[in-house]
Amino acid sequence: MARSVLAGSRIRDYRIGRGLRQADLAKACGISPSYLNLIEHNRRKIGGALLVRIARALGAEPAILSEGAESALTMALDAAAGAYPDTNAERERAEEMAGRFPGWARLIERQYREARRLEQVIERLDDRLTHDPFLSASMHSVLSSVTAIRSASAILANGENIEPEWQARFHRNIYEDSQRLADATEGLVSYLDAGDSEGRAATLPQEEVEIWLAARDWRVDVLEENPDADVAPLIGAPDGPATPAGRALAVRALTRYADDARALPAARLSEAMERITEPSRLASALGVPLATVYRRLAALPAVLCPDGTPWGLVACDGSGTLIFRKPLPGFDVPRYGAACPLWPLFRALQRPMALIRERVAVSGRNEGVFDAEAISDIAYPVGFDGPAVVEAWMLLRARLPGDDAGPALKVGASCRICAVPDCPARREPSVFALPDEAG
Repeated sequence: MARSVLAGSRIRDYRIGRGLRQADLAKACGISPSYLNLIEHNRRKIGGALLVRIARALGAEPAILSEGAESALTMALDAAAGAYPDTNAERERAEEMAGRFPGWARLIERQYREARRLEQVIERLDDRLTHDPFLSASMHSVLSSVTAIRSASAILANGENIEPEWQARFHRNIYEDSQRLADATEGLVSYLDAGDSEGRAATLPQEEVEIWLAARDWRVDVLEENPDADVAPLIGAPDGPATPAGRALAVRALTRYADDARALPAARLSEAMERITEPSRLASALGVPLATVYRRLAALPAVLCPDGTPWGLVACDGSGTLIFRKPLPGFDVPRYGAACPLWPLFRALQRPMALIRERVAVSGRNEGVFDAEAISDIAYPVGFDGPAVVEAWMLLRARLPGDDAGPALKVGASCRICAVPDCPARREPSVFALPDEAG
């Protein structure tokens, strides 16, 4: 049973447990008793600001009302069952399993998460070995130092008479090159030891900003309260981006965030979402660009999202380079290099201002199914006589456990770590391919 179906029953149980009458709770939340009755009997979906008001009146956490105490466990069980479809596990009974046998359910969840963690380590290591600019520069420094030391030592060792001045110069060069080699190898070892603990060591300014935003759950409360607030103290804080380039990108990101918050305040969005949840209809009803709605939805906390399911967001520029990443569990976004060319994000570049919708299934043992939609915008920042600047935005939302997903397009993160066989858009063999498949 879907979590949204159970939300009304949880609200009813909490109300009765606190000795509240239905009429009193409805009055405290600003709705009619008849509408609350429909909610409690699971005949109306609930989310957004109304869920928060009801939770506040009941003294409960919104997440507990919308998702249930076993929600995370239920979703993990459903994901584990989906990763091994040949087991024919009863996915529709995942919530029952979590409630009746929580110990066994936690064991399954822990094993599933460990398997998923190990797969992600493999993916990240391959991604870094292939595209990581810091790793590439470090290896180049190591090889250059080794080559220089070898050349100088070969000249000294060939037995020819060398003037003392030149001998001293070669010795000094060997010493300096050995120092550079030691520094480069020490930095490389430290990077490899620490960089993959969680796969979140920033090596690029864009990553700095994304890690910084992720630590705030992709929401900037200061700008939600006042879009005209000064962001300099926020960026200059000890936990802010460390490099000048990272701080510059953070200013740009927060400027856009403030513009979006000004165009579509959180209260106005939450009010509209009590009636409308589809992004394109929200954009039409609120009179704002669809890309703005995408960014505002991606900044919503999970408790304010319908059914408690958050949105992910990915963006690229006209070259196809990813410029923003808010991934979702099960939908990995490459940190370096190119992404899957079958994503709706890139098809939107071919059809500016046209909405592209697609249900996608991410390849791999832990396959997830997502609803994706994308749109691209064209801007002329220096006038119509200047170059056009194109950006595409793709909104992602995971299908809820038990939903009938229907047919979905098989996609991956990038070709190197995608296991889809015979993909017509493949650029290179996958590291997970069998030897005969890799050619």
